[in-house]
Amino acid sequence: MITLENEKVVVRAKSQGAELTSILLKEDNTEYLWQGNPKFWARHAPILFPIVGKLVDNTCCIDNKTYNMSQHGFARDMEFEVISQSDTEVVFVLNSSEETLRKYPYFFDLRVIYKVINNDIVITYIVKNTGSEDMYFSIGAHPAFNWPFGPDGIQDGYYLEFEQAETIGSRVLNEGVISNNVAPVLNNQNIIQLDTSLFKDDALILQGLNSNKVSIKTNSSRKSVTVDFNGFPYLGIWSKPEGAPFVCIEPWFGIADTESSTGNIKEKEGILRLNPGKEFSCEYKITVK
Repeated sequence: MITLENEKVVVRAKSQGAELTSILLKEDNTEYLWQGNPKFWARHAPILFPIVGKLVDNTCCIDNKTYNMSQHGFARDMEFEVISQSDTEVVFVLNSSEETLRKYPYFFDLRVIYKVINNDIVITYIVKNTGSEDMYFSIGAHPAFNWPFGPDGIQDGYYLEFEQAETIGSRVLNEGVISNNVAPVLNNQNIIQLDTSLFKDDALILQGLNSNKVSIKTNSSRKSVTVDFNGFPYLGIWSKPEGAPFVCIEPWFGIADTESSTGNIKEKEGILRLNPGKEFSCEYKITVK
């Protein structure tokens, strides 16, 4: 377990999946990150790579060969190496291997960097194509935050607040795959009241937001979590449809297959292409108060 700390926060991560496991605000010992109770969901903040979401039949075609890949890809279940660490920053790396090449035929170097600055946790993903052909991939974040923040168990009065008014719908999932339906979410509004019924059809998938930030807030205190997803084209919001004491705010480069997907990864909506020897990087930020 890796621990980062400054005067404001203590942040922990583990080498398996390079996954965040704790975000603790020191002033009052509030734990903001979901602690992975397997009764509801055993993960904390998995990294989604080299796909985001589900593939039709859990398969894709790359250069006329079929590969099997489970939802959100394999990085979240693999052991990363720590290549540098200080009191406030850690760098994890995952390289392609015989194991990954059986599932995904590209050579890569994936780096995950966590850095704490005051009340902020800055998360950076760097993907390098170390092979000799164009690489196709997606990458995303899946952090789950405690809802409610404290131990009282009361979820009432919590809401999501976007930084700008939005008129937007959610692309509806059908058994994990994106259908042609869009469900209305906001109509010139910036507040979504958190309620378990919000997730009856699985995650909200938002595309084309004007906002770069969204916060989880509550009527009962000034406490909040803000996710800055500037630059990410998709945002997922998810909790268990049957109810669970967490909510995920998920910045994505890429989404699940659509019902009309051809299965060819090069034609997949939202897929990124990276030339040999080139790097792709993105970052998002979590702020706790």
